[in-house]
Amino acid sequence: MAWRTTTAASAVTFLPSTDAFITPSTSGDGEAELYLLSSSVVGSGVRIWENKEKWYCSDIETQKLVLRLIDAFLECISSETLQYPLVKEHTASAISLISAFTNIKPFVDMDSAVDMVRALKSILEFKSQSILRFASNVTVKMVNVLSSSRLQTHVLDLICPIANLLSSQQLQVAMSCATAMNVILSKLSSRHESEVWQILKETKAVGYTVHNIKQFFIDDKPIEYFQEMASVLSKILLRWSSFRFCVWNDSKFPNFLDAVKVMSENSVKLAVLQLYSSLALCGNGVEKLLENGEELLQVMINCMDSPNTFSVRAEAFKLAQCLALSRRQCMRMMNVCGEPLVKAVTSAMNNWSSLSDKSDKSQLSVMEEACRLATITRWAGDHQIYFWKAGIDRLLLDLLLENHPKVRQLQPDLSVNDLIIIVRESYYANPLLSFRPYVWDILGGLAANCAENINHEIHGNELRLNVLIICACFSFIDSVGTLRQVSQKGITNMSECESAIRAVLMMVYSPCKFIASSSRSILCEILNSDFKGYVEYLLEIVKVGFTGNKGSLQILVSLMSLACYCSQPMYHKLIIKSQGIKIMVVFIMRWLNNPVRTRRENVVPHLRDSFSERRCCFAGTDDWEGEDMLLLFSLWVLAELLHHSTVSMKVHPFNIPEDLSEAQLVQKLQEICRDDYSHGSRWYAAYLLGYFGLFGFPSKLGKRIGKSLGQTEHSDVKLDIINEESVFVHEVILTVRCPSLLPPGESVPKEKSSSIKAVRLSAHVDQQSLLKLLEYVYSGYLQAGVDLVKKLRIFARHCKLESLMQMLCRRNPKWGVPIPNFDLRPALGPDGHCFSDLIVEAGSTTQLAHWKCSGCSAFVPHLHVHKVILESSCDYLRALFQSGMQESHLQTIKVPVSWESLDKLVSWFYSDQLPVPTFDCLWDNLDIEEKFKEVQSYLELCWLAEFWLIEDLHEECYKIVVSCLDSSKYLSTKLIQIAANFSQWELAQVAANYMAPSYHHLRNSGELDALDSNLVEMGFWNNSSFVYIIVTDRAANEPSRVEHSRFRANIDCFLSVLELDKFERLLARLRQRNEYARARLEIDSKMLGLPKARARLEFFARERISDVLELDSFVSLSCSSSSLIELESSFDSSCSRALVSRSTRLQP
Repeated sequence: MAWRTTTAASAVTFLPSTDAFITPSTSGDGEAELYLLSSSVVGSGVRIWENKEKWYCSDIETQKLVLRLIDAFLECISSETLQYPLVKEHTASAISLISAFTNIKPFVDMDSAVDMVRALKSILEFKSQSILRFASNVTVKMVNVLSSSRLQTHVLDLICPIANLLSSQQLQVAMSCATAMNVILSKLSSRHESEVWQILKETKAVGYTVHNIKQFFIDDKPIEYFQEMASVLSKILLRWSSFRFCVWNDSKFPNFLDAVKVMSENSVKLAVLQLYSSLALCGNGVEKLLENGEELLQVMINCMDSPNTFSVRAEAFKLAQCLALSRRQCMRMMNVCGEPLVKAVTSAMNNWSSLSDKSDKSQLSVMEEACRLATITRWAGDHQIYFWKAGIDRLLLDLLLENHPKVRQLQPDLSVNDLIIIVRESYYANPLLSFRPYVWDILGGLAANCAENINHEIHGNELRLNVLIICACFSFIDSVGTLRQVSQKGITNMSECESAIRAVLMMVYSPCKFIASSSRSILCEILNSDFKGYVEYLLEIVKVGFTGNKGSLQILVSLMSLACYCSQPMYHKLIIKSQGIKIMVVFIMRWLNNPVRTRRENVVPHLRDSFSERRCCFAGTDDWEGEDMLLLFSLWVLAELLHHSTVSMKVHPFNIPEDLSEAQLVQKLQEICRDDYSHGSRWYAAYLLGYFGLFGFPSKLGKRIGKSLGQTEHSDVKLDIINEESVFVHEVILTVRCPSLLPPGESVPKEKSSSIKAVRLSAHVDQQSLLKLLEYVYSGYLQAGVDLVKKLRIFARHCKLESLMQMLCRRNPKWGVPIPNFDLRPALGPDGHCFSDLIVEAGSTTQLAHWKCSGCSAFVPHLHVHKVILESSCDYLRALFQSGMQESHLQTIKVPVSWESLDKLVSWFYSDQLPVPTFDCLWDNLDIEEKFKEVQSYLELCWLAEFWLIEDLHEECYKIVVSCLDSSKYLSTKLIQIAANFSQWELAQVAANYMAPSYHHLRNSGELDALDSNLVEMGFWNNSSFVYIIVTDRAANEPSRVEHSRFRANIDCFLSVLELDKFERLLARLRQRNEYARARLEIDSKMLGLPKARARLEFFARERISDVLELDSFVSLSCSSSSLIELESSFDSSCSRALVSRSTRLQP
């Protein structure tokens, strides 16, 4: 191989000849000279072994030579040319020359990068200021040349020195390292993410990068510097959520971004948008960005306009998607810039027909991101109106039927059949399929959230809507047919199938009468009797369900398809005749017994993106279907079948499995309404309960408050009915739950010489209807027959109880409507102060900054509450208020807890909910004292709930404390003492379990010195594989400790001579409290003496061995080996050997 030599001032640089890679030269003079030079400096390199080969050389000139050799080689090579056989051959020769300087023999497999990477790593770590700039530039070339697969091998070697050099004071060094970091992070495989995260954390790379961005304007650095640093930061934040908090929580950092936003360079805009997108992946970060986000949103919308490059426009749409990952944050954004944002989206969609090159990936990317953002139509809001005003129906039609003159020339007076014929030809002739899933999602969202009274005929889009509906119905039919092919051929585009069927489902059940009626009539025209076989096939898929080989997506599509067929009279009769009701009931019960939870984006490909998968700190999803999609749509189908069934279930029970009674089904539906299911599933469960004469949403709080109805205690209002007995109620409950029953005004006037206020009702109100309505007001739930339901509809309409009205009229739940929660917390506000008959204060009074009561002038922190609500949930307080003692007449009572605990307690009384800590970045970045203060309040409530006999509250607080410990295990050392002080031994045991793995470290560090000795023992017990229960003469009460053992653990019992009877009781208690426990008897032969030990063992073996074996126990002898052999003769030989061998193996 021929080499050219050029002489510099102080060194010799060797460059490979350009033709050397084509024809090897016969002359070897240059190569010989290179080897001669290498032999003179090779002694400067040192080969070090520390589990792997490393290269180190302190000689700067040698480092320069190595860098020049690597640089020269990289200048003549690329990741593509490395794949050519001839190049690979000469690469081996070049690496051999470089290896002479690196003093490392190349590997046999001739990985051309390994030696260069080791040398580069060493040189970068040496940090010689004179060559750092050159070394960082060579590193950039190296990571660019290496392919993604080859780079994975060396990523951990390179990223550590590169991350360290981000803090370099040399501008070019920091920029080059940022450039190299960008390339590495772009090529980084997910399997190395945890190791790279650890390196970035240890090197404080994020902190240095943020500092560099802050210094951008201060030191007047070039724009390229900001671009590289911002790009590095955005890539880090995109991959690793734990770094986001320190960035968005930096009060000074966003100010510099605001200054950058006014710069006009597209590259700067792109960097800023990417950085904001990565920050917006944190739910708490979005809240921070939107606090004063008018300027940010304006810049974002401006970047969506066509004068910007395609990459900037696409990134602006991605940022908007990140800001709209949850409904609440989307609504916040739309409240600020709803109409301009919708115009930008529709403008991008409108440019589709005018695009010059529709195969250009950059242009298609902008279009796709705009369509993806337009799927916010799945949420109700004012943006729905903006989309209709912007002509979204025309834009969707252009995407479906591009450049089809027949469609553009359609006349409004065409019949439905003629319209179907014309549209069919155009629909199947359009080859554009990539955007169809988005079109169906947008259309389905518009239909589901369209107002009931919108008249599309007046707005002039009736014809376009009908064409869209026809296209959707064609896609629905194709999808159902394709679903059958999935089982036969195993291939299909299920993404479009699911979206198209969902769109038809949303349209046929749309609250808009025009869309619903048009969709049902068009679907009826397109369907024919040939599709009866498809219905039976869909039922078979659901019937087989999870017992067969059907996936969740197939079952989901089948259920939605059946719901669409249920809208057609001919087909819902066929489904009922085919035992559809029974099939749905069986499926629902099977799902409840073995839930298969999945989110839509997990099964539908076009919804998957890097953003939603990387998001964090979103407290909960507000998607109506959540993870219960299969349950929701099976309930939906069952509800439609019952609605259309001509047989009254009260007279003739519908066809359900023989092993399931109607009462059991009702109980399951009530559990769905109460438990933690999605809003959609709970709505349809309540809708189904209406067919059994049950209306509303049962809840624990409603059940407790409902007991107050009819009791005169604490009642302050009576409802007078003409010619019937008055009904006594509580004004505070009516004010919150049904204010229409009270006359308008601030408060009901009292009768003379009475504390009771009177309200005279209309003559049209009868007592039976009033009591049923009050049953719903007080409990959120009622039961009524058919005749009474008719009266209640009128009553509920006048009282403006919309959710009750909807259920009484058996109207389909509207998509996206949240559950009407039973929440009395508004009574704690100013409107409820006038009804308050009690003030509660914290036992430990602490002054709160800026605290002020809106109802009185008292300075001590307090809450105005209502006895009727408190005593409904607490028997202790009920007994106190009704005892007639002095305490029952007090206007103010002190609760023996802190103010934070009292606030949580009252919130639970009024809502049955505790403010649970959000275990997100806010919690993770609290210091240990702040976390402990938060957990301590729940510990206080645990103690108080036990004292006041409130089991539900105790259970909920217990779970929260355990969750806090699980999130922050180091809280255990503080919490165990407080739990013991409050006599919460179960929580102390939990804390001991979390403390056990680090017991020795905690003991050696002195952190356990302040704890009670018994608690330290508890931690020691759990440190091994046993929980020790010590039973000795000196601690006769120790068997009680088994009361606090509720986990799968082994239990050691140290048995003394006088404690056999106590051990027998201990065994019984163990069996009751911990069925997984294993007891170990250890007899101290030194204390008893060998003869006594033998005697006791004989007695135990004879009288108690069966009890021990039931617990899978073993006997361990705390004596010498010779004593063990001697004692072994006291037992039956087989039993003794088993016991002794196990004790030897398991001795701690």
